Amino acid sequence: MQLFHHPYSLDSQKVRLALEEKGVDYTSHRLNPITGKNMDPSFFRVNPSAKLPVFQNGSQIIFSTIEMIQYIERIANVSSSGDSNKVDDIEVNKWMKKIQGWNSNIFTMSHIPDKYRLFVSKFVRRVVIARMAESPDIANAYHLKLKEAYEREEQLKDSDVLNSSEEHLVELLDEVEKQLCEKAYVVGDEYTMADAMFIPVLALIELLELEDKYILVRPRIAEYWKVAKLRPSYNTVIGKYFSGWRKYRTLSKTWFFLHIRSILRRY
Repeated sequence: MQLFHHPYSLDSQKVRLALEEKGVDYTSHRLNPITGKNMDPSFFRVNPSAKLPVFQNGSQIIFSTIEMIQYIERIANVSSSGDSNKVDDIEVNKWMKKIQGWNSNIFTMSHIPDKYRLFVSKFVRRVVIARMAESPDIANAYHLKLKEAYEREEQLKDSDVLNSSEEHLVELLDEVEKQLCEKAYVVGDEYTMADAMFIPVLALIELLELEDKYILVRPRIAEYWKVAKLRPSYNTVIGKYFSGWRKYRTLSKTWFFLHIRSILRRY
């Protein structure tokens, strides 16, 4: 089994948490979307959306985050003689869809300083244009990605779009806070794949230094978050890259790499 992913990708974190929690072995292929590696022709031909992660097991390729996690859970259940979770699978799936329903892209980019966001956006657009010239047979697909990039920049100027994204997040957090009044985890008293999907949302909020506004004002989520960060899976997937000083090292390495490539015009 192979996973094409990157630590920066929220959906990649969700799938990797599932893999770590279920103890499923896989081969890791890291593609940094900030440097445009997900636009390389070999990957782009298989996945024209260029979105991460992508899960492959033999000839089977899965692009949907929820489908990947459900597939991983089925593999884990078979390996453990078919034992199923004690919690209600229907309830877990309902929460997985609810969490995945919040699109983090607009929220994330709206909280990144303009000078950094615009620099990265310009770099990625140049990568797309360069790959388009290299692979004219899939130029139309690259052109669609270029169009998406420009449309996203317009969305970031629309206050209604930004407010809608934030309101959706607040609604999700409030629902989870209510759940945690009676439960230790999102669905019950045991960690489920709903938690594997929710924890990266909290990690993103902390990475953007917004925990005071969204996490600490919700005492049950704040306590849940402390416990979640103690899990070995969290440290493997998120903590080793973004906890404390590590986030500055992770982000500065990418920032330096982008500057060097921009100076050399190597896209």
